[in-house]
Amino acid sequence: MKLSFKNFQSSPQLYARIAGLLYLVIIIMGFCAETFVRNKLFVSGDANATANNIIHSEFLWKIGITADLIMQICDLPVMIILYYLLRPVSKKLALLNLSFNLIQTAVLVANKLNLLAALFFLGDAEYLKSFTPDQLHTLSYLSIKLHDFGFGIGLIFFGFVCLLEGYLIFRSVYFPKTIGVLMTVAGICYLSNSFILILAPQFSSIALLMPCLLAELSLSLWLIFKGVNLSVWKQKVA
Repeated sequence: MKLSFKNFQSSPQLYARIAGLLYLVIIIMGFCAETFVRNKLFVSGDANATANNIIHSEFLWKIGITADLIMQICDLPVMIILYYLLRPVSKKLALLNLSFNLIQTAVLVANKLNLLAALFFLGDAEYLKSFTPDQLHTLSYLSIKLHDFGFGIGLIFFGFVCLLEGYLIFRSVYFPKTIGVLMTVAGICYLSNSFILILAPQFSSIALLMPCLLAELSLSLWLIFKGVNLSVWKQKVA
C-alpha cells in the first residue's frame, strides 16, 4: 500500500492535473481582474472619470489586484510542474522555458505596484494635499497606463514561454501536437501584441490575444482531463 501511494504521489498524471487546475485558476483570475475590474473602472482618455470610479469602488480595485497576485502565486507551481513534465523532451529547453517564466512572473508581480500607486494617489493622506485633485487624478491615470506597458513587457517573456512550450509539447508525443501548435501561435500573438504596444500603441488590440486564450485554455483542460500519455512519458524518461 505504501509503495502504491508513493507511486501515486510521484505520478506525472497527478502533477499534470494539479497544473491544469491551477492554470485554470490563473485564466479565471486574469479574465475577472481585467474584465470585471479594470475594464469597468478605467475610462480611456479621461483621468477624472477613472479616478472617480476608483474612489467609489476602492474595494473592487483591491480585489482586482488580489486576483492578479493569486495568478502569479499559482504560476509558480505550474511552471515547476511543466518543467518536470517537459524535461524528458529536452532538459535544456525546459530549463530555458522555466527561466523565461520566472522573469515574466517577477516582472508582473512588481508591476502590481503601479496599480497600488494609482490607488494611493487618490487617498486622503496629508502629504497629498500639496497636489491639486486634477494633478492627483492625472498621476493615478498615468500609473494605470504604466501598468499596461509593464504588463506588455512581462508578456514578452511569456511569449517566449509559449513558443518553447509549444515546441516541447509538439515534440513530446505524450501531448497532442495540436496543443503544441496552438501554444506556438499564442507565443507569436503575445510577442506581436507587446512589441506593437511599445512601438505603435495605437495599433495594439485585445483581439490579437484571443488565440492565446484558446491555446492556454486547451492546455489547461487537457492537463486536467487527460494528463500525459503515461507509457510514452516513461519511455522518454528512460
